[in-house]
Amino acid sequence: MTDDVLLTFNAGSSTLKIGVFEQAANLARNVGRGKIDLDRAPLTLAYVIGNDRYEKPLTGDNGENFVSVVSETLEHILGHLPDRLRAVAHRIVHGGMLFDGAALLDDTTIEHIEKLVPLAPLHQPQALRVIRSVRKLRPEVQQTGSFDTAFHSSQADIIRRLAIPRSMHDDGIRRYGFHGLSYKYIASRLGKIDPAAARGKVIACHLGSGASLCAMEDGVSRDTSMGFSALDGIPMATRPGWLDPGVLLYLMRSGMRQPERIENFLYHECGLLGVSGISGDTRVLLTDKRPQAAEAIDLFCLRVAGEIGRMCSTIGGLEALVFTAGIGENQPQVRTRVAQRLRWLGAELDENANEANAILISTASGSIKIFVIPTDEEQVIADEAMALLA
Repeated sequence: MTDDVLLTFNAGSSTLKIGVFEQAANLARNVGRGKIDLDRAPLTLAYVIGNDRYEKPLTGDNGENFVSVVSETLEHILGHLPDRLRAVAHRIVHGGMLFDGAALLDDTTIEHIEKLVPLAPLHQPQALRVIRSVRKLRPEVQQTGSFDTAFHSSQADIIRRLAIPRSMHDDGIRRYGFHGLSYKYIASRLGKIDPAAARGKVIACHLGSGASLCAMEDGVSRDTSMGFSALDGIPMATRPGWLDPGVLLYLMRSGMRQPERIENFLYHECGLLGVSGISGDTRVLLTDKRPQAAEAIDLFCLRVAGEIGRMCSTIGGLEALVFTAGIGENQPQVRTRVAQRLRWLGAELDENANEANAILISTASGSIKIFVIPTDEEQVIADEAMALLA
């Protein structure tokens, strides 16, 4: 055991993930993880410390009594770790033009993050209320923020620009990109698995309920599928991905006039759920025999492959492809369908390796290497916090 403990909070729109780390020799070593499903009632904290699993009911709620949720979470988890809570680190979805790296969370920083709420209306408020809860409960504990958009700040201006008046671009209406903490981890991990591949032209596919792709050269972000918001790019569980703005104009003229109604429609009623009418979960759709389910999966794979093709023009080719996140790591059928559409690029899967979710799933005769690498956003958040606190 060490004298210090670091906790990470990864606040999503419907979940709160917790990472538990010991600090030793300026390194963050993971010793546990937890998760709260904010859509369940009553709320329950499920967590692991070492090899032991726990499930604790929470008396707090996902509303005005949320500070109690954080209080009980700290009490349960830290009860297993008789060390000092030195810091709490947070994933913050949007850093806007202000943050190109992790930051200590003081009054000024929190005020800047608050101003970015309109750019990420579902995710930013979730992170802020956890930050404020920790401040209220443990005011002496340092807090840091890691931004999903920061990894993509290396992209050229032409990549980030939308075809709108220049004044709007200068005011911040531009392509930002998300899932940056995941891509930062993948870039680092691939560098350890295959240094030569990591130095080349790589496209990483973060495929989960939220999904995006990132094109990298030498581990640096050059392009990404998500743009101004987390609605952009490929279809997701309940988000549409690319959508002709004319569709929104049509819907507004047809009666869907309230911004809140449009927002709910775009975030919760589209994507794989909308196409299938069955579910936004690919695990459900892959086992459903109805044609609508198959069509949703086919559309998803088509758009992923199409985005890979587009990104090849940004980085001038492709030498390695990485699948990560829940779908990317665990669903061979999706990887197969994407790879089949990339045969023209020289993508060839080793069927046995793919079925086993092996790290390297391409054949030796293929033109590109294809990897499956589990992501770990919490480790990146912890590492960035350690670097700041050092």
